[in-house]
Amino acid sequence: MKNKAEELKGTAKQKIGDATDNESLEAEGAAERAKAKAQQAVEDAKDAARDAFNR
Repeated sequence: MKNKAEELKGTAKQKIGDATDNESLEAEGAAERAKAKAQQAVEDAKDAARDAFNR
């Protein structure tokens, strides 16, 4: 859930940066989105491994 919130925050920053022609803010938002997606992928992999181990 936390990763999704961070991803949405990054998306908002990215869109605001695009709308205001602020490349720095747009890049910051894109980086936050990418980080959140990577963290979510790690959490998903951990969950899958845990589920496979517990079967």
